[in-house]
Amino acid sequence: MMQSMTRRHFLNRAGQLGAAAVMAGPVGQCVLAAEKESRTTWPVTCRDAMLRLTGAKDCWSALRAVGAEGVEAVINEELALPGLFHPDVNYSAATADGLQRLAADAKAAGQRITALCMANRFEERPDAELAWCRKAAEAAKTLGAPAIRIDVVPRKLAGDEFLKAAVEILRKVMAETEATGVRFAIENHGNTTNKPEFLAALFDGVGSKRLGLTLDTGNFYWFGHPLSKLYGIYEQFAPRAFHTHCKSIHYPEADRERQRPMGYKYGEYHGPIYEGDINFRRVIDILRKAGYKNDLCVENESLGKKSPEEVVKILAKEVEFLKKLAA
Repeated sequence: MMQSMTRRHFLNRAGQLGAAAVMAGPVGQCVLAAEKESRTTWPVTCRDAMLRLTGAKDCWSALRAVGAEGVEAVINEELALPGLFHPDVNYSAATADGLQRLAADAKAAGQRITALCMANRFEERPDAELAWCRKAAEAAKTLGAPAIRIDVVPRKLAGDEFLKAAVEILRKVMAETEATGVRFAIENHGNTTNKPEFLAALFDGVGSKRLGLTLDTGNFYWFGHPLSKLYGIYEQFAPRAFHTHCKSIHYPEADRERQRPMGYKYGEYHGPIYEGDINFRRVIDILRKAGYKNDLCVENESLGKKSPEEVVKILAKEVEFLKKLAA
């Protein structure tokens, strides 16, 4: 018995040494590089809506102050980007010169634009929305932004009627923007797109691989889904995730696993992701397994009454929190 164990130990040790020798050579270096590549990491970014709260002189200084590596930028109907502020420049994607200036300033600051953000009203004005989406997609392509966050919110219609209208307009958006290759990412928010059954039916109805989700981790929780059910929802839609909003809520223990009313005491319990109930290590593992390829974008809606110094401290801690988890 002792001889058998000694021989097994010898063979195991020999295998370990042999593997080490391989890894030290050119073949091994390729294997290690492939393994490293397979563990995708993503830039940790910030929504532009929070940047002014830092008190920085411009958006690029604000991003540097919190350690972010990029930004999600609102683009309005005039193709201006009002959340990207600068004392000497009004950033715009309406002209080639404007796009060139924005791209150059972002590069000089070591930042990237990982998503544009539209506030759509598809149901009310489909033709205008279609034209706006086309222009925004062209701008996103020029800027190298892989996704555009969009709204799909019912304003007059409801139920199957709204679903049918949403499918119809989004099919047109996909067709009109096909040449750009830019992906459109519906944010789950409000009383409709936080319902997994609606999202699944919408994606199936449109039938485009370029239509996906801005996965807002906190909004599914805000809607009332119990904490333990969130991860199944994330898994269901992670293959469709083109962009993220990383936020959380810290409910009392008694409220976490029950079905709560939509928006239940959000103003009282929302806060930084490092204090919230959602397990972001688990979220990141779900995204990685699904082959997610964009950013982890911090969105903190609890900063309104904080001082600029507090805002910088909180956002920097959230950014670092995600960087460590994603490394």
